[in-house]
Amino acid sequence: MTLKTGTTSLLALAAALAAGAASAQDMHFNRIASFATTGNSPDAEETSAEIIAATADGMTLIYTDSPAGVVGLIDITDPAAPAPLGEIAMDGGEPTSVAVYGSTAYVGVNTSESYTAPSGFLVALDIATQEELGRCDLGGQPDSVAIAKDDSFVTVAIENERDEDLGDGRVGQMPGGFLAIVPLAEGALDCAGLIQADVTGLSDIAPEDPEPEFVDVNGLGEIVLTMQENNWLVVLSATGEVLGSFSAGTVDLDGVDATEDDALAFTESLTAIPREPDAVNWIDDDHFAIANEGDMDGGSRGWSIFAKDGTLVYDSGTSFEHALIEIGHYPEGRSENKGVEPESIEFGTFGETPFVFVGSERGSVVGVYDVTDPAAPVLTQLLPSGIGPEGYVVIPERNLLVSANETDLGPDGGIRAHVMIYEYQEAPAAYPMLTSAGAESLIGWGAISGMVADGSTIYAVNDSFYAGSPTIYTIDTTTTPATITDALPIAFGETRLDLEGITLDGEGGFWVASEGKLEEGFYNAFYHISAEGEILEEVRLPEELEAVQTNSGFEGVTLIDGVLWGAQQRPWSDDAENSVKLLAYDTATGEWGAVAYPLDVPATGWIGLSEIVAHGDHVYLIERDNQIGANVGVKQVTRVPLAEMVPVALGGDYPVVTKEVVYDIAPDLLQLNGYAQDKVEGLAFTEDGMMWISTDNDGVDDHSGETLFWSVELPM
Repeated sequence: MTLKTGTTSLLALAAALAAGAASAQDMHFNRIASFATTGNSPDAEETSAEIIAATADGMTLIYTDSPAGVVGLIDITDPAAPAPLGEIAMDGGEPTSVAVYGSTAYVGVNTSESYTAPSGFLVALDIATQEELGRCDLGGQPDSVAIAKDDSFVTVAIENERDEDLGDGRVGQMPGGFLAIVPLAEGALDCAGLIQADVTGLSDIAPEDPEPEFVDVNGLGEIVLTMQENNWLVVLSATGEVLGSFSAGTVDLDGVDATEDDALAFTESLTAIPREPDAVNWIDDDHFAIANEGDMDGGSRGWSIFAKDGTLVYDSGTSFEHALIEIGHYPEGRSENKGVEPESIEFGTFGETPFVFVGSERGSVVGVYDVTDPAAPVLTQLLPSGIGPEGYVVIPERNLLVSANETDLGPDGGIRAHVMIYEYQEAPAAYPMLTSAGAESLIGWGAISGMVADGSTIYAVNDSFYAGSPTIYTIDTTTTPATITDALPIAFGETRLDLEGITLDGEGGFWVASEGKLEEGFYNAFYHISAEGEILEEVRLPEELEAVQTNSGFEGVTLIDGVLWGAQQRPWSDDAENSVKLLAYDTATGEWGAVAYPLDVPATGWIGLSEIVAHGDHVYLIERDNQIGANVGVKQVTRVPLAEMVPVALGGDYPVVTKEVVYDIAPDLLQLNGYAQDKVEGLAFTEDGMMWISTDNDGVDDHSGETLFWSVELPM
């Protein structure tokens, strides 16, 4: 058997577009809308969107919201403007999955009292009237739900999940699960005819305790079932007869980060890691794709295609994870467990092209694969998602793909759970906006926090999310998307760095600004860095400044005629309200001084500075609030005349500089039709007169991982 491994092709695709490729290559998926689940429950403390389905006409979406115990409905008659249609309560149970035939939804509802006393039911709902049409007791805890394509039966994976706090979370833990098959008569549930298909005794791992995870039905009425913790795959007939049963197998992975140490280092190997598949989807009557989430032992991190006779046709190896690494979506905090964690699989044919959509739960990305040849899938796109994509539905008749994103960071300033809608359209791919694909070696990156330009090249730094690998990145802005071509590690030794700004030293090296964090034992300072990444000089604040500083320290640095200017993020104890210092350090004399910068008054939260760049006759700054999503107020570029950047000695009466708002960033934060991000932190001016702006993706920690990196014309 020949096993082929996928490769990334984003740069090749971009080059083809630029050269005027064939019309088939001009079609791409782009996000056209986002719907926050709070649209259906604005007062909820926690909402979610996990598994999602669509009515046959493609006009209505239904998603499970287990924290709220409801299913939510969305009108997508205009897919670019989704509208709330309300919720249907599940009688105190927890909806786990939903499937739709016509306008009838079949919802699995978990009512288990404990891990040892699992229970649940299947309910049929009329989506148009929101009325219950019937329900069946399933005799266990339901997980995934699927419907036969001829509407002859509904099948439900009864997981009877284990207690992850017992026995290191390993199976077996009784009772075992099974597969439920419920016949349908003109859409009505035939509960009396329910079949409990026994799948015990099949797997190599805990055969007495099967844990069915996900289920799908092909055009022949055959059912494929994943048993994740058992690392097993089963194919059954519509009557529950086992037609095939085989291990999902193991993978050997090279070039992974298997250590959670706040560093991006893809130099380790994992051997004989069980795939442990989660979602499964038929791609034709003979082949199905699985998302290999992994659950133990480092995570298998990829996806596979099997023939229904058990033949492994394709495995992505590390290529899917590497593709996410290249666009800055690698979740370093999951390195020891699952990595990018592929969890979801969907299939759909758009035009004449069959696609598999692979969802990374922790990387918050949807990989789009052309599976015209199931043995050699081609990665055509990576789509940005909300946080924690869990379920997908395709609506090929309307050229739509929909993702449900389960993570909700709560009502106190965090982003909420979202449903996101993508359209297959004749247009260039809008994402990624920054990638390291095509570099000589694999470059991981994220949390871009400061920038400076040299001609058409931009140099950027990451912040302390990657405390184990402070890095200066070289970015080529002449390509689409912009490309990271090199990464210079800083030899930090025992020095603790939180890099928030960078500027050129005029001699081939750099000055960087590190933000202090008093409670963590490191401080605000400028560092002189050689072209080889060595720290040549450390410049700490003088004692009188360290005495008044807070954790809101340096957020940028620029060099003007031998004087380093550092932007202070928020007021220190000696600052007037809504005012911060722009601190000056003369590299020749060692003298410190400052001017005062007036901040806007926040409507809520706080407002501060996150970048400073000298250009032409002005100093440009990013001034922003700490709000996200619909609460965003102030995200703007301002400027101060160079003539007013005359520092006064410390302790004096600092002159207040004149601030001019030259660009409102807030509208640009919605350019990808997602939600407005909080941390706009990078600013640079290239030689062609363009102003480049970037966002900090927080290292994909409680974040969608999206980095916006774009240019606008320089304000006059």
